[in-house]
Amino acid sequence: MDYHLAQINVARLIAPIDDPRIADFVAQLDRINAIAESSTGFVWRLMSDSGNSTDIAYNDDPFVIPNMSVWTSVEALRDYVYRSQHTGVLKDRAKWFEKMDKPHYCLWWIPAGHVPTVAEGRERLEHYQLHGPTQHSFWFSKLFPQPEGDAIAV
Repeated sequence: MDYHLAQINVARLIAPIDDPRIADFVAQLDRINAIAESSTGFVWRLMSDSGNSTDIAYNDDPFVIPNMSVWTSVEALRDYVYRSQHTGVLKDRAKWFEKMDKPHYCLWWIPAGHVPTVAEGRERLEHYQLHGPTQHSFWFSKLFPQPEGDAIAV
């Protein structure tokens, strides 16, 4: 069985998405999403009919926005996150998002072809926040290899 790498990261906006303080972030979304979609190893990203995921609920807090994507490998995702124009958004995130007091991101392996849901991503992230890196959910700093065999829990 082939596996892909899923990722979720969440952020809590400092103001509503249509607030002028968030406008610079919103203005970059289409360009940054296009860079992801054209990156080697990109498979899928969470989006609504709007073309992005800022209007998809993560939980009951309307200021928390999710970002999820699927990649063919750790290297492909790492290249996009840390070696593309995406780094500019990372550097500026404090302008638009609150600093979070626990991890707001994680990775996990999924069977190729599986499309993760926000609920699945939330469960993986909550597991990571409670237990740290495990085969169930982890981060670049402590990676786990792709599962072996044909079975994986999703």
